[in-house]
Amino acid sequence: MADSSKILLSGEENSEQIKIDPSVLEVILGIAAEKVDGVAGMRGSLKSGLNWVLGREDHGKGVNVKVDEDNKLIADVYVYLESGVNVPKVGMELQKKLKAQLLQMTDLELKAINVHVVGLAFPEDEKDTEETTSELFPEDEVEK
Repeated sequence: MADSSKILLSGEENSEQIKIDPSVLEVILGIAAEKVDGVAGMRGSLKSGLNWVLGREDHGKGVNVKVDEDNKLIADVYVYLESGVNVPKVGMELQKKLKAQLLQMTDLELKAINVHVVGLAFPEDEKDTEETTSELFPEDEVEK
């Protein structure tokens, strides 16, 4: 099914072959993972950070797809979750949605989807930030 760098799909009727780079699968899974409720973001790498600085979006960040010795696909997904969510529930939802998305788009099945929760994202409380910030030169002092 696959060599070291490409995943090979064979046609049944006329023996045509399609080669898919694992980075394509990573992009598919990355986009699908970001759409799951409770996921705040994906873990990036140095490469994805540089792409972000340059204005490019890396949809495959936080996903690593590999082929094991039995030629089965294994995906590792590294996510930040929103605070207050049920972590096991979101993890199971991620596995379900990613497996379905990849099967729908490529007709490939994943042997395993390993979800790694890297951290939690806490929303900033806007009221606290408004109270702690003050004007540098308030209008009352200027008039005196």
